[in-house]
Amino acid sequence: MREGLIPMLLGVAVTGAALTARALDIKKRGIEKDEIAPMIATGLIGFGLAHIVLGGIDLIQER
Repeated sequence: MREGLIPMLLGVAVTGAALTARALDIKKRGIEKDEIAPMIATGLIGFGLAHIVLGGIDLIQER
């Protein structure tokens, strides 16, 4: 298995789950500034995107 593929797939999964949770939350009741859940979802999106980028870099460097 190519190096970088697992982090990239992990990033896709985490980002997708966080975006889904955030979209459902926004659709359900909008965004309120004092809630912690939107901040956690945003952090998870960033975490997932970082894995996608780092995994992609590993895949490109391996060639």
